[in-house]
Amino acid sequence: MEIMISALLAHSDMLLRMTLAAALGGVIGLERELSGKPAGFRTHLLIALGAALFTEISLSVAASSQGRPGLVSDPGRIAAQVVTGIGFLGAGTILQTRGSVVGLTTAATMWVVAGIGMAVGARAYFEAAAATTVVLVALAVLVRFERLVERRAPVHAMLHVRFTGAVNQVDELRDAASECGVRTERVDMEHHADGTYGLHMRGSARAEAWQRVVPALLGREGVVRVDVG
Repeated sequence: MEIMISALLAHSDMLLRMTLAAALGGVIGLERELSGKPAGFRTHLLIALGAALFTEISLSVAASSQGRPGLVSDPGRIAAQVVTGIGFLGAGTILQTRGSVVGLTTAATMWVVAGIGMAVGARAYFEAAAATTVVLVALAVLVRFERLVERRAPVHAMLHVRFTGAVNQVDELRDAASECGVRTERVDMEHHADGTYGLHMRGSARAEAWQRVVPALLGREGVVRVDVG
């Protein structure tokens, strides 16, 4: 028991560093957990702890080899492999579905958390704490600004209109879409066997404009169907 206590006291600095790394990674992971992301509290905590441990070992091995003739050790050799390892973990969180990529933010967060753990292992406590603060601000605060920008940014989509009127009604429908805020970039038309026409307009507009254009066009005479996709 006394031997164990002595060993703990002798390595108290290292234990504190491991605890600090786990705490910083855990705080970021908690935000990811509350946001419903697949990589959450435990994942980020373990990444930060592991990165700090590998950095600690890398520095210790290099320090123990100093003074030995013919033996040269790079203090960053083991720690450098953390970056490669995190790359594999991050790739596992990135998914491509329905033409969009999801999980990039979580993968980037894991990468930064590994850097925070390495900073703690390298005794760069201020840098680790500052990076944690910036990450939390980016995840919890800047996401609102990002959503605001997304709402104002133009969305590219296809507007499909089926109508029973004459061909010259195309200009009328295009003008109606323009009045709703849809900027038309390309127009294609086809004639169906049942006598109706299909108008396909590719355009850009804000999300609310795409919501307005559907009922606006459906209210036009001869229009039987409107889809946005």
